[in-house]
Amino acid sequence: MKKQVITDFDVFYDAVLTLKNKEECTAFFNDVCTIQELEALAQRMDVAIRLKNGESYIDVNKNTGASTATISRVSKCLNYGDGGYSIVIDRMVDKND
Repeated sequence: MKKQVITDFDVFYDAVLTLKNKEECTAFFNDVCTIQELEALAQRMDVAIRLKNGESYIDVNKNTGASTATISRVSKCLNYGDGGYSIVIDRMVDKND
């Protein structure tokens, strides 16, 4: 039997999965991330939502202030990544319907 290797990523993801509500997420991420890191993550999510909704790169740049490199990276993830952005965005849409 092959021994499972537990990585720092696994520990972090398991920690995130224990969070039960927005207040707990806020407390955890405020402790784990700098304000700049949180702003970057929030901006990427905003970019992903806008791109998934069909906004152009130019409009996304104008509306979010994200660099073209960030917009391009997020777009690449939306189109060729593991589907993480789409999973979250689709669930957020379903939750709000």
